[in-house]
Amino acid sequence: MRRIMVAGNWKMHGTRASVAELTKGLRHLVLPSGVDVAVFPPFLYVNQVIDGLDGTSIAVGAQNSAAEASQGALTGEIAPSQLADAGCTFVLIGHSERRQIMGEQDELLNRKFAAAQACGLTPVLCVGETLVQRDAGKTLEVVGRQLSSIIEALGVGAFVNAVIAYEPVWAIGTGLTASPQQAQEVHAAIRAQLAAENAEVAQGVRLLYGGSVKAANAAELFGMPDIDGGLIGGASLNADEFGAICRAAGN
Repeated sequence: MRRIMVAGNWKMHGTRASVAELTKGLRHLVLPSGVDVAVFPPFLYVNQVIDGLDGTSIAVGAQNSAAEASQGALTGEIAPSQLADAGCTFVLIGHSERRQIMGEQDELLNRKFAAAQACGLTPVLCVGETLVQRDAGKTLEVVGRQLSSIIEALGVGAFVNAVIAYEPVWAIGTGLTASPQQAQEVHAAIRAQLAAENAEVAQGVRLLYGGSVKAANAAELFGMPDIDGGLIGGASLNADEFGAICRAAGN
């Protein structure tokens, strides 16, 4: 049985003061026992958040990591081994903002995925299509290609210890949300693609939906058979709203 997961991606938001306030709010949430909860703060505040959430069930992840597992001469990068040492348990790989704005390609993301796993981190692989690609009817082709890149490089078994987040690029931060049926269609296709390689892996991997998820639409999205929770953006910066989404997942 797959456990529901709700993850909050804080992106490039926060100050020491606001992070302290948000962490305090998260500590006071009453979270459903059947839901795994994680937050992904900016690198600068990872230690502050880990300390602030000590004693809670909320896990902490990073938004990115280097393609090299170990420390070394790579100025400006952070090794997944360092993230693990700091207390992170998850890391986002291939978020659309990294793909679209930073130009990260599949080959690099394959290396980041493998490096994260080598250090004991659970990668959260982000996949999704742009509005142009959706309008052209290429959603499943694009998402399938992003998924295939990992399978071809590392084998489908790599997803035994991984999470996949489907985030349509056109729905991130726009207020637009894929309908539950649209999201389910893509999630089902992802699971079917994995099942074609290994049915057991496909049944075990958690598939999250991301893209303007709010408390108001969370329950309907999470009620779909192949949606196992959400990767939440802006709404995760408000502890009460994030808690409401977690409770919706618990229902």
